[in-house]
Amino acid sequence: MQKAIFLALLLIAAMLSACAQNVELIKSASVTTRNDVFQELPEKVAIPPGYADLYIFASLKTHRPGVYPTEKKSHGTAEYMLLINIDGQATRIRGKLKEEESEPRFLRDPEAGEGIRYNFRKDVRLRAGPHRIAVAIPEDDIIIVNEVTLPEGSSNILLMEPVYGTTAMRRRPAFYGGTSFTQGVKGFKAYLNGRPLQDDL
Repeated sequence: MQKAIFLALLLIAAMLSACAQNVELIKSASVTTRNDVFQELPEKVAIPPGYADLYIFASLKTHRPGVYPTEKKSHGTAEYMLLINIDGQATRIRGKLKEEESEPRFLRDPEAGEGIRYNFRKDVRLRAGPHRIAVAIPEDDIIIVNEVTLPEGSSNILLMEPVYGTTAMRRRPAFYGGTSFTQGVKGFKAYLNGRPLQDDL
């Protein structure tokens, strides 16, 4: 029993430490130290020599505002934003919001139910070569950092897939260990042109 309590305390301490680390990383990523890394992608303009295009997408779901009366966060509102930092140039992205009530598409569908859908998108042009890209949701203390290399003349898609919190155990075995947007966004999985990326934190 004492061993189980000790392990639980270690786990809690590790989680608190990781959260504190994320907060500091997000603070750092929020600061722009350069303004010459990327530019808004011009429409229908050919990629010039030495450059590459990057399309950043994220689609996720949160609960509606006011669901939890004591919550002071901006879930379900336009103030819930995505933070992007590429090589020191930072920008915040407002999502396109819509109310969504969806039936389960499959067993343990984490996005089933009534909530607010966010679609985030940012299209940029930057020099070809290696880049350090941080994507964060400051409101939830979530950040993921990846090192990527973009070939000259290429068009690339960076897709951020949300990881939701685990639901409480229910009586029905099929629901054990499931995740749900109602438990909040706990992280991201990143894919560059369909290939999974390893978080470099």
